[in-house]
Amino acid sequence: QVQLVESGGGLVQAGGSLRLSCVASGHKFSTYAMGWFRQAPGKEREFVAGISWNGGRTFYPHSGEGRFTISRDNVNNTVYLRIDSLKPEDTAVYFCAADTVPLPGWVEAEYEYWGQGTQVSVSS
Repeated sequence: QVQLVESGGGLVQAGGSLRLSCVASGHKFSTYAMGWFRQAPGKEREFVAGISWNGGRTFYPHSGEGRFTISRDNVNNTVYLRIDSLKPEDTAVYFCAADTVPLPGWVEAEYEYWGQGTQVSVSS
């Protein structure tokens, strides 16, 4: 069993940056691929970024536009998501998820463990 706890969300102005953190419990974190998803009100949850078990490969959808950076620290069981040049349309609840395979999936059904989410709100 893996428990994931996100933090770092908040209210920021457009153009600013945030770094979200997700701390995982359990000793198998370093073997799991990790992903970040987000869900805006009235919309489906969407993939934002993924990272392989050792951090050697990262994955972003085309819509990421280079503003998202995922990274991980396997010593401290933490995965991060940095968002630069925030836009109002980035407003959403951001979730981290663990995929019990070395490479991350692109859809939420591929992930076994989820955090409770952290709210990011961007004002114009």
